[in-house]
Amino acid sequence: MTDTRPGTRIVDLPVAWLRDHMHEALAIYGLAMGYDPGVVAGRYGYAIQHTDRPGFRAVGAFAATEDGERLVGFGYGYLIAPGQWWHDQVRAALDRRTAKKWLPGAFEVCELHVHPDHQSQGLGRRLLHALVAGTTAPVALLSTPDADTKAFRLYHADGFVDLARGYHFPGDPRPFAILGVELPMHPREPRPANT
Repeated sequence: MTDTRPGTRIVDLPVAWLRDHMHEALAIYGLAMGYDPGVVAGRYGYAIQHTDRPGFRAVGAFAATEDGERLVGFGYGYLIAPGQWWHDQVRAALDRRTAKKWLPGAFEVCELHVHPDHQSQGLGRRLLHALVAGTTAPVALLSTPDADTKAFRLYHADGFVDLARGYHFPGDPRPFAILGVELPMHPREPRPANT
């Protein structure tokens, strides 16, 4: 998949390329999430392990520069399964009926980040759509800080629904929301402004 709109292009990222450029991608993650460099460094080993998971796929956004182009956003995910840390955390956060409906065969949007200098230009949405378009999973799940952020509004606008709110993952003091969407995605129509 390649999206070559003016200014940036969205492409599928081969696993080998992402492994070779994981530090670059995680620097974007740290800036987008406001994480300390120590937290970002601690994610490297996990991120490399994720590339071996079943159903793994990744996408990147590249912006033109004087010297060629550079990575300004990325996303990746994989099929979740019992025994994986995120799956088991989410399973604990959901009631039995919700877990039974949403977890089997789900694709986790594990990371989806755009460099702050390139946010609010539609790149997050383009990355999200490219990422989930390439999976045959019945649903996609993700977790995001439980706050009124651009990312949270993007996910809801694109049809994600709340599965759990105010959940605290170990090691992060912020509350998170766990969201899900049936695939293929059908973004919601914008609501008309009140007149």
